Amino acid sequence: MQGFKRHFLRKKELREILKAFSERLRLSIEDLSLSLKKAEVVETSKSRIILIEGKPRILSVNGELYPTLLFTEVLDRIAKVVVDMGAVPHVCNGADVMAPGVVEVDGDFEEGDVVVVVDERNKVPLSIGKALKSSEQIRGAKKGKVVQNIHYVGDSIWKLSKTL
Repeated sequence: MQGFKRHFLRKKELREILKAFSERLRLSIEDLSLSLKKAEVVETSKSRIILIEGKPRILSVNGELYPTLLFTEVLDRIAKVVVDMGAVPHVCNGADVMAPGVVEVDGDFEEGDVVVVVDERNKVPLSIGKALKSSEQIRGAKKGKVVQNIHYVGDSIWKLSKTL
């Protein structure tokens, strides 16, 4: 990823971001178990990565907040869409999740909610996505896109996060 800007956040700005983030994920701020001591923003041409205590935790894409794949404390608490092993290489190349590749939906969510896409064998997070249908609709779906892939293993955000 080419150039990026990096600057510190004021505590007030961080509190506002954490409030919006916790509301988006339907978690309490306490559930996030984050410190308000040191926060930075890394701005790229396509996104903003919020670093808290030096670790990439929150991603802002088109004004919407998502956890990064490295924020495992939050990933464990939000709904998951489990895909078969045949879908893994496609998801890890940025493809949206298609209904035929879904083997299980773990948790309940509505259209537009944040979900974690995991593989069926290892239950390892592959991507962070935005649900295009509710959990009930996905459970019954036979065709079509069900999750928009926002951030995945190996993307530019992932690579940049590993270097921060």
